[in-house]
Amino acid sequence: MASASDAPDVPSPKLSAPLEQGVPPRVRFCPSPTGNPHVGLVRTALFNWAFARHHQGTLVFRIEDTDAARDSEESYQQLLDSMRWLGFDWQEGPETGGPHAPYRQSQRMDIYKDVAARLLDAGHAYRCYCTTAELEERRDAARAAGKPSGYDGHCRELGAEQVARYEAEGREPIVRFRMPDETITFTDLVRGEITYTPENVPDYGIVRANGAPLYTLVNPVDDALMEITHVLRGEDLLSSTPRQIALYKALIELGVAKAIPAFGHLPYVMGEGNKKLSKRDPQSSLNLYRERGFLPEGLLNYLSLLGWSLSADRDVFTIEEMVAAFDVADVNPNPARFDLKKAEAINADHIRMLDAKDFAERCAPWLKAPSAPWAPEDFDEAKWQEIAPHAQSRLKVLSEITDNVDFLFLPEPVFDEASWTKAMKEGSDALLRTAREKLDAADWNSPESLKEAVLAAGEAHGLKLGKAQAPVRVAVTGRTVGLPLFESLQILGKEKSLARVDAALVKLTA
Repeated sequence: MASASDAPDVPSPKLSAPLEQGVPPRVRFCPSPTGNPHVGLVRTALFNWAFARHHQGTLVFRIEDTDAARDSEESYQQLLDSMRWLGFDWQEGPETGGPHAPYRQSQRMDIYKDVAARLLDAGHAYRCYCTTAELEERRDAARAAGKPSGYDGHCRELGAEQVARYEAEGREPIVRFRMPDETITFTDLVRGEITYTPENVPDYGIVRANGAPLYTLVNPVDDALMEITHVLRGEDLLSSTPRQIALYKALIELGVAKAIPAFGHLPYVMGEGNKKLSKRDPQSSLNLYRERGFLPEGLLNYLSLLGWSLSADRDVFTIEEMVAAFDVADVNPNPARFDLKKAEAINADHIRMLDAKDFAERCAPWLKAPSAPWAPEDFDEAKWQEIAPHAQSRLKVLSEITDNVDFLFLPEPVFDEASWTKAMKEGSDALLRTAREKLDAADWNSPESLKEAVLAAGEAHGLKLGKAQAPVRVAVTGRTVGLPLFESLQILGKEKSLARVDAALVKLTA
């Protein structure tokens, strides 16, 4: 990339400006079905979806599945499922259809073949017979001479005799697009004006030697035919933009495209060590957050903050509020760091924002899963409904619910030995005996009465409530921290609660 320089001043390509013209925008989200969805990919989908919704436009969901070696039907179905789980809808695409179907690139190969042939016939593209070894040799020489090491145009003007010689050798050519010898300037919706000079954008391949079209061809062709007005995508694709603008000009000349879309390049999502978050990073997988019990609205709220903000002093908001306020011009071009703790904190806020019934229902996949720590027949729906409001304010992610309520559904508590050692100090057996006596006489229909019982036991041993309730909590729940103790005792019930105190006394005196 270069800034404005001594290169000849060539007028910028005309970009479509549908927002200024009052025409609803058309944006696209076009992932490849390879592996688990990536949170950076989700952030890109979110910004496109919010942009389309904000302007009452159209989101085109397109699948880039031309790489047969890496694409899979399983990943494709996973993409669809993930989009539904996140709450995204699309006006055109798989399962929805639309006027530009099909929306899977693997089903559009004849279109790309036709466009490539038309580009060749019009002189916008040419066949390149260079071998990999020849290309590397010339690149090394260019680097050694301090020159740009991109393709040097060797096959741009081959004569018929040379072509015949190459074909007689059995060389199979790729198709390259012929870049114009001009400076290309465009206004990025996120980064402002950007200029590329010709020496930094060499001719590039658009069709492999086996006839398979490359991303560099299929993506712009589909955007053109689907009349995409705005391309919001990752910063890693910024360097391909001048190539695509030049290709668009050729497609307009051929009648394939009507206008060049406006481009906006979104900032990198960074992981640890100032590196771009990649698919190989465990924290990048959308499935990880889904399995841990992130709410879609909580995760999307956090991802929206990776490059954008609703206001300087507000991090938690609904998706509806984001859509109402979203403007791509407000996206920060600087890299955004993924912070798991902040993501969890925002998700916890969204958990607290749920109504009680919705919260209880969303926890069901963990409470009723085969992997739950209790037997299915021991799960008590009535007790769960009672305890749910008390659990709601304690969770960062929904998967934490089993550890919070297991004492209700297990025959006996699972003791955390560190908690046992911390709570059961010298004299705890005497305190527990007094607490049992007071609890036995208390009103079990009133959490306040249970609190008074434990408070009275503590006073009898010179302890404040905090220290007095710790042995009781560990005896009944197995942990030193958890849900409100006295509500937990009431919901567990008098018989089970006192039996657990008795069992703790036996353990203490064994």
